[in-house]
Amino acid sequence: MHINLLPTNKIIVFDAKVYRTSRIRLPEGMPCVPFRDPGSTVDKFDCFAHAVEYDIETNQVRPLQVAQGDPWCSSGGLAPDGTFVSTGGFNTGAKTVRYMGPNCQGCQWREYDQILAADRWYATQQILPNGDFFLIGGRKSFSYEFVPREGQKSEKPYFFPFLYETSDFDENNLYPFVHLSTDGNLFIFANNRSLLLNPISHKIVRTFPVLPGGSRNYPASGMSALLPIDLNDPNTKAEIMVCGGNIPDAFHIAETTKVFLPALQDCNRLVITELYPEWETEMMPSGRTMGDLLLLPNGQLLLINGARRGTSAWWDADMPNYTPVLYTPEDPKGLRFRELKPSQIARMYHSTSTLLPSGKIWVSGSNTHNTYKDVDKFPTETRVEAFSPPYLDANFDVYRPQINEAASQKEMTYGSLFETSFSVEDGAGLNQNDLKVSMYFPPFTTHGFSMGQRLLFLKINEFITDTVGFYRVRVEAPPSNVIAPPGYYLLFVVHRGLPGKAMWVHIQ
Repeated sequence: MHINLLPTNKIIVFDAKVYRTSRIRLPEGMPCVPFRDPGSTVDKFDCFAHAVEYDIETNQVRPLQVAQGDPWCSSGGLAPDGTFVSTGGFNTGAKTVRYMGPNCQGCQWREYDQILAADRWYATQQILPNGDFFLIGGRKSFSYEFVPREGQKSEKPYFFPFLYETSDFDENNLYPFVHLSTDGNLFIFANNRSLLLNPISHKIVRTFPVLPGGSRNYPASGMSALLPIDLNDPNTKAEIMVCGGNIPDAFHIAETTKVFLPALQDCNRLVITELYPEWETEMMPSGRTMGDLLLLPNGQLLLINGARRGTSAWWDADMPNYTPVLYTPEDPKGLRFRELKPSQIARMYHSTSTLLPSGKIWVSGSNTHNTYKDVDKFPTETRVEAFSPPYLDANFDVYRPQINEAASQKEMTYGSLFETSFSVEDGAGLNQNDLKVSMYFPPFTTHGFSMGQRLLFLKINEFITDTVGFYRVRVEAPPSNVIAPPGYYLLFVVHRGLPGKAMWVHIQ
């Protein structure tokens, strides 16, 4: 249900513990977690793992104990030092903050209950330029707050009428889409409306045109991403993409009648740094709800997972959307979408995906009902897949850059120059115009939204040929923490649209 790639090349994977079962038991020697059923005075014991650390290099998992608040439908993100910070959840976990890392072998969660100022179930977490986390929304929580330092309590919630105004009968404003703009303000989208908030002054800077057609947030569950930020463009514009979802009462209709309405098929872009922007709309090859919208290292986007009919929540969707779609944002309108080879596995409610350093996409999960069901129209899915975008075709390997990590700088400061060394097996005629260097912030992904996801194209200052096939690029680090919040990023060298394997870099 919840995943985040860590700088250790592990993926933290977790979901609800309310049902007290999973397919992985806590290892021998790790104490079971005591609990009591409502109204009971007798202790029971939960001996199952509700979180694991997944090693992307070995495909092995390490069970983790969730001892305190339930992280069901929570939020999360990576702190500047690589610590994974998880916030909120269900019932006893609604005000919990959890920590993992930053870089420890065999460590467990550090959990703190009753830390947040408001219940945060279906809330959204976004890292800020100073490295703090902004936390907004949740069921019946029409406010935002700032995640405190570890072990401290949140100071207060800030009432945010926008969330009250965008709530409807189906609560189609949960897990609001939040993106950090290139001016330091926060773009916040809920239901079908959006605005720009200054998180320091707490002032609304701007409101944007309503996006017609339907609802975009949970449970209608469309997708959203901040398009790649090109630092070669002196204006460093910020452009938002919002796609799919369903009509406002689709969830109620699915819940009460089990009629699953067609998911929305439109995809919309808005340049939020313009003074008077308007939504630009085009149509996807198929409708999609509960899908993931992932940035790829070459600047394309991937639409993957989800369904063609219905909404989020248990038993409320049908017709899995098996077909991934590649989107090229700089192509002319009408030519941007390309359908790829379909999967054979339904990835519907509670499925997730994330970009890996290899350029592959890690795809997992799907649980369209409570607990585990093996015999069902859409059984509980515990298989994991690696999806390879077209740029990983083996025929292109001779043109793929291979970063020499030992000869490359991994620590950078804002506005400074740093060098990356790489080789290309067939680099005949290679020049600076053939290359791009991108930095990707690995997001926390749940319920069809990748929180904190960000891709930057850096400015190449100098291209150096050491010998044929071996090269260096001197690159300008992002100019400020507004453009790139501090922390760990995946750095890719891209040769004519072909990324090589990334290395982790750290900026502060």
